[in-house]
Amino acid sequence: MTGVPDTKRLRRIVVAGGGTAGWMAAAALARTLGHAIEVTLVESDAIGTVGVGESTIPPLATYNRLLGIKEAEFMAATQATFKLGILFDGWKDGSDRYFHSFGLTGKDHWSAGFQHFWLHGRAKGHAEPYDAYCLELVAALEGKFAHLPDNRLNYAYQLDATRYARFLRTMAEADGTRRIEGRIAQVELDGERGDIAALVLESGQRIEGDLFLDCTGFRALLIEQTLHAGYDDWTHWLPCDSAIAVQTESVGPPLPYTRAMAHDAGWQWRIPLQHRTGNGLVYCSRYLGRDAALDRLLGNLEGATRTEPNHLRFVTGARRKQWHRNCIAIGLSSGFLEPLEATSIHLIQRAVLRLIRMLPLAQVSECDITEFNDQQLTDMEQIRDFLILHYKATERRDSAFWRQCATMEIPDSLAHKIDLFRETGRVFRKNEELFAENSWVQVMMGQGIEPRAWHPIAEKLPDEELARLLGTLRDSVARTVAGLPRHADYVARYCGAAAEQAA
Repeated sequence: MTGVPDTKRLRRIVVAGGGTAGWMAAAALARTLGHAIEVTLVESDAIGTVGVGESTIPPLATYNRLLGIKEAEFMAATQATFKLGILFDGWKDGSDRYFHSFGLTGKDHWSAGFQHFWLHGRAKGHAEPYDAYCLELVAALEGKFAHLPDNRLNYAYQLDATRYARFLRTMAEADGTRRIEGRIAQVELDGERGDIAALVLESGQRIEGDLFLDCTGFRALLIEQTLHAGYDDWTHWLPCDSAIAVQTESVGPPLPYTRAMAHDAGWQWRIPLQHRTGNGLVYCSRYLGRDAALDRLLGNLEGATRTEPNHLRFVTGARRKQWHRNCIAIGLSSGFLEPLEATSIHLIQRAVLRLIRMLPLAQVSECDITEFNDQQLTDMEQIRDFLILHYKATERRDSAFWRQCATMEIPDSLAHKIDLFRETGRVFRKNEELFAENSWVQVMMGQGIEPRAWHPIAEKLPDEELARLLGTLRDSVARTVAGLPRHADYVARYCGAAAEQAA
C-alpha cells in the first residue's frame, strides 16, 4: 500500500495574526493533530486586537470540551460568568422587553413544537406567558444558576476575550505551536501557482508554509489585500456600521445574561463578568454621529469606566471565498456579523472545526474548497437572517433608523420564515442551522409576530388534560429554579478568580 510521499505532505500551517481567532485555531490544530503538522503563529504586540467578543453561545462549551479544557480553570482564567440568554429591551415598540433564552420551552410533541399547545391553551383561557415554561429564562431573570444532572440547564459564557486568547496561547504553545513576534511587511506569492508561499516580516524574516490562516481581523491582509477574494456587503439589511466599547467597574453581583438595549439608531450591550462589565454602543453612522454616540454610551453606564473608549467601524457582510487557494480566512477576516446574538466566536469555532475535518493530507482539493465555502456561507446567511429579524419585525416608527428597518426589503429566506410562522406557528430548521426552533419562536413573538393558527394535534387534548400538562410544566420549572443557588454565589464557589487575576 502506497501513501503520499513525505515531501508532498501538507505539514506547515502558518497562522497570520493572534487574538481570539488566531489562538483558537492554533490551539485546536496543535491539540488535535499534534506532531502530524507544524503550527506557526505570527503576531505583533504592537497591533491591537478588537477583543470585545465577550458574550458567547452554548457551542463554545462543546469546543472547550473537545480541546480537553477544564471548565472551572478556563472560567477563572477568563473571569467568566454563565450566560442563559439575552434580555432585549425596547426592540418591539421602545418600551417592551423580552428574553431570548438557550434551551427549550415546554415540551415538544414529535409532530409540533410546544408553542402550538401554548397558543391553543391561551385561546382556552390559560393566561400564563410563554416565558413561564422555560427553565433557562426563569432562572436567568431570577439571577440563579447551577449545573444540573443530564445538562438540563443550557448555558454559554460571558468572558474576557483577551484573556481567553491568552489562555489558549499558553495551551497551544505547550502543544508545540511556535509563536513568532513581528509585523508582516509582505505576503509573498508563488509565481507559478499564485498561492501564498511565505510571510515576510519587517525584520526580513521569511516564514514559509503549506497552508495559511488569515486571522488578521478587518484588515484581511492575506485573503483580501493579497488574494482579492471579494466581499459581499450586507449593510442594506443590517445598517449598523459603527460601535464603541468600554469597560466599567461592576456595581453589583453579575447576572447570568447579556442585555441588548435598543436606542433610536441601534442598540447598546451590557455584559457582566466576574471582575467588570463590558459595555458597547452599536449604531448606524448615517443617523448618529461619533461624538453623539460616545455621549450616549457614557451617559448610560453603570459604574466608573476602566478603559478608554474603543471606536470600531465595520461593514457587515461575508467574504465571497473564505478559503481561496491555500489561504483560509478565520474570524473577522472572513466577514462580520454584528454582535447582537453573540455569534462572532461561534463562527471562528465553526471555521476551525470545519477546517480540521477537511484538512488535506497533501495538495489542497478544489472540491474541499468549494464545500468549505458553501458551508461557511450557509452558516453566515442563516445567522444574518436571524439578526435581520430583530430589526425588521418592529413596531417602532419613532426615528428614521427604525422607519428604515421596518420598511426595508429582506431576503426571501427570512420572508418565508416569518410568513410561515405568522400563518401556521411553524418553524423549520434547515442544514444544521445554528438557531433552533425555540430561538426563532422566542424572538418572533418577542418582536410582535403572533401566529394566526396552531397545529391540530394541540386540540387532541381534552381541556382538563391540557390544563394539567401546562400546569405540570410550569410547576417543574418553578420548583427547579427555587432550588437553584444565586448565580454570583455559584460562580464564586465554582470558578472564582484570584484577586491578583482581577487586577
